[in-house]
Amino acid sequence: MFIPGMRRAAVGLTALAVAAFGAVATSPEQADARPKPVDVTLLALNDFHGNLEPPSGSSGTIAGQTAGGVEFLATHLAELRAAAKKKNTITVAAGDLIGASPLLSAAFHDEPTIEALSMAGLDYASVGNHEFDEGAAELLRIQNGGCHPVDGCVDGTPYRGADFQYLSANAFTTATGKPLMAPYAIHKVQGVKVGFIGMTLEGTPQIVSQQGVAGLSFADEADTANRYARELRRKGVEAIVVLLHEGGTQAATGGINDCVGMTGPIVDITNRMDPSIDVVVSGHTHQAYNCDINGKLVTSASSFGRLVTDIDLKIDRHSGDVVSASANNVVVSRDVDPDRKQTALINRYKTVLGPVADRQVGVTATGLPTTQENLLGTCSPQVPNSCGESPIGNVIADAQLAATDDEQGAVAALMNPGGVRAALDAGPVTYGEAFTVQPFANNLVTLDLTGAQLYCVLEQQFVTGRTLYPSATLGYVVDLNGTSATAADPCVGTRVVRGSLTIGGTAVDTAATYRVTVNNFLAGGGDGFSTLTAGTNLVTGQIDLDAFVDYLTAQSPVSAPTLDRIRTTAEVPAT
Repeated sequence: MFIPGMRRAAVGLTALAVAAFGAVATSPEQADARPKPVDVTLLALNDFHGNLEPPSGSSGTIAGQTAGGVEFLATHLAELRAAAKKKNTITVAAGDLIGASPLLSAAFHDEPTIEALSMAGLDYASVGNHEFDEGAAELLRIQNGGCHPVDGCVDGTPYRGADFQYLSANAFTTATGKPLMAPYAIHKVQGVKVGFIGMTLEGTPQIVSQQGVAGLSFADEADTANRYARELRRKGVEAIVVLLHEGGTQAATGGINDCVGMTGPIVDITNRMDPSIDVVVSGHTHQAYNCDINGKLVTSASSFGRLVTDIDLKIDRHSGDVVSASANNVVVSRDVDPDRKQTALINRYKTVLGPVADRQVGVTATGLPTTQENLLGTCSPQVPNSCGESPIGNVIADAQLAATDDEQGAVAALMNPGGVRAALDAGPVTYGEAFTVQPFANNLVTLDLTGAQLYCVLEQQFVTGRTLYPSATLGYVVDLNGTSATAADPCVGTRVVRGSLTIGGTAVDTAATYRVTVNNFLAGGGDGFSTLTAGTNLVTGQIDLDAFVDYLTAQSPVSAPTLDRIRTTAEVPAT
């Protein structure tokens, strides 16, 4: 283990002991003869999300530079390996390599991304929450290979699986109590052992559809890491790295290699980890940071392949322990030669995908931005329309209602903000662009809620910190001075003014029943909206993307709706 302060104290104590007992001093020749530490380089990334092509807009910039794209990522990785000792370099990742991906990867069940990262030299990766988007069986197929059970090998070639090893120590098969994937790996470098423990965030069941985590359970990250660290030490491993798909956020003033005002789950998790753990490569929050937390090096490389974390370890040849650790987040700039093999891979899949992605599905008369203010944050009586609505989110809610109002009898729809991944510019909309907005392939679910339950769902927004986008048929008023609900009982909140909730312009009766459409992620209690699991008479409908595309086609040209579905008491005078 590497604890800087303790190491310095131990060296000082040894010097005192030598002086006290009159030991013979080591000569310069003898000192030079001591074996030098083994230099090991870790190259780390996280939250790639299938971004094979360079991401656009703000998603494609970092630290003032355009960045990302697997062609350039592969080149930077090769250059960093060349700068280090290639045989002493290990490439690792901290989850969410796939899932919520652009169409070029998602249309082929993310097989292109696995192929690209394997070709780029990835060795080990922890399993993120998005690796479970299509369930445990699909994750095992992604690891081991084989054609998709429904769609087959979409591009016409066999899928051989990942050349790297997925690791997940705390995702267990509930029936057996055994880890779904290998919990750790041991990598030897010049005779010393480096242990890698893979970790999925414990809260995965709250942010992945219930179908995705069916038959699985997730354990505490720190407790599990400590358990396997002990097991690794019994096997003679003293240099231990945790690849953790959970993270934190530093203050806005911090740069990509800073650690300013660090907050978030990563702080508590790292503080509870055993001192034998030396490095934590983290992710999930899409942030960049380079920290020392409780004597451990803790890093994150933002997202979408825009950064690579270059981690330098020095490991004692005799003890196998890490004696120093440092890191540097390197921008994956686009001013290098693109990797030719990666370019060929992208072009091959684009050729197969082209006719589908380029098909025009509608037109927008105005841009539909994702701008959203948080109900718990800047919702202000002085700022109209600041209580969490989003033009693109409202349009999606309207599309989901339009897809279910006739056959399913829906009268309102609610959409979660995490499922809206991009904005739309004004002008023609292609299928590929629509997919980028809604990439999860969630099914629509229409269910019965009483008026009282619907109030509880809306109050639960103030517990989860997430605003649900409402369809045009649903409106309500927020009292900023009201009482917030609790996680244990969302129905005790008074933020939503009683009597203000309307559907179709008529006040909601708490004793009446209403048909409401959500996606299957929300219906399963996703994002903490547990009240929705009490819905009855569930009917599963079409894929959310299909509903969105149908709406764009039928309603073109689509304009940004007025953001007046959620208002404050300051905007609505008391009667």
